[in-house]
Amino acid sequence: MYQTNYEMNNNCFDNLISCFPQQGETTIRWDELWASPLGKVFEQMRQTPQNPVYHAEGDVFAHTKFVCEQLIKLQEYKACNKMEQQVLFLSALLHDIGKPQCTRVEEGQITSPRHAIVGANIVRQLLWTTFDLAGTEEKRNTREAVCLLIKYHSFPPFALKERTHPKKMLAIASNGELIPYFSMKLLYILEKADALGRKGRDVSDYLERIECFKLLAEEAGVWENPHDFSTDFSKRAYFVGKTTWQNDTLYDDSWGTVTLLCGLPASGKDTFVEQHLQGLPVVCLDDIRAQLGIAPTKPQGPVVAQAKQLAKEYLRNKTPFVWNATNVTKDTRNKLVGLFEGYGANVKIVFLETDWQGGLQRNLNRDRSVPQDAIEHMLSKLEIPERHEAQQVCWIIS
Repeated sequence: MYQTNYEMNNNCFDNLISCFPQQGETTIRWDELWASPLGKVFEQMRQTPQNPVYHAEGDVFAHTKFVCEQLIKLQEYKACNKMEQQVLFLSALLHDIGKPQCTRVEEGQITSPRHAIVGANIVRQLLWTTFDLAGTEEKRNTREAVCLLIKYHSFPPFALKERTHPKKMLAIASNGELIPYFSMKLLYILEKADALGRKGRDVSDYLERIECFKLLAEEAGVWENPHDFSTDFSKRAYFVGKTTWQNDTLYDDSWGTVTLLCGLPASGKDTFVEQHLQGLPVVCLDDIRAQLGIAPTKPQGPVVAQAKQLAKEYLRNKTPFVWNATNVTKDTRNKLVGLFEGYGANVKIVFLETDWQGGLQRNLNRDRSVPQDAIEHMLSKLEIPERHEAQQVCWIIS
């Protein structure tokens, strides 16, 4: 669990937002931001060095401060609405939060591999708990827009070098179907500020590549909105490589739907099954654990093996069913989706969430409660399903 010195309270995020520059303002209240729960985050950034060849401005916090100052000067930022500006400024504040954990020296050079992905997970955990950004659509949309901008903020400068850049561009943009506050336009604005907020030999080249990203996004028709695929089946076929043309319309030869639930313990998965999926067989990992006498904190190999064996029986018989487990990582979901689709099913991923304190209380009231430290660990690993992960993806507040 990412720790701060502050207790969570309902006004914590509102207090943080009040420190942001308001529309038209040109100054940032750094003293107030340092006094917020982010102060400890900033201190870790300040203690993290960067490669002086590319970041002559100094440590990670020096860069972050410079980025935020450049962001609010951009005409593109000034043209954004209030919510977009809040999401962008928070993303700029936290875009390199993963560097303290990822920074190392390789062959005499300071580097921070995977800091964007790691940073997105840290930010999700921080916003979910300390700032109470969970449990309502508005909170979730704000949180996940910030997380996605951070996760993909390194993509724009290298979009042209990606061999599959049209597919990846469309995959990233597809998240706009789930998050109204996310777009390629905001990703461009954030990364433009990131480039301007550094001093190094490659800044001009970096800015040119970011402008190239903008042209690619406009050319692909996903600058402000996701691509409008003809059908969900055709969309999934494009993202898994069954067609190379995004405007193709393929015949849907799937025999039915497997519903893959995911979410933290006590997020409402069992209740969702009872209310919306009655009559369908359920492969429930909690039930299998109970049958085998294996605790959630112990190795889960036998549990997963038995669950997959049962799932394969349903798949061979072309029987729609529900897979009920936490499934908090993309890798876990991808393996399951691949298994189900391999048998000719289409897959619907349903992610459920509740607020942090409410979820912990629900967990305590369950017959089979999970230790809080285990839930905190799962939250630290949680990757909310993106739109391109399955034929259907939906997020539900429970």
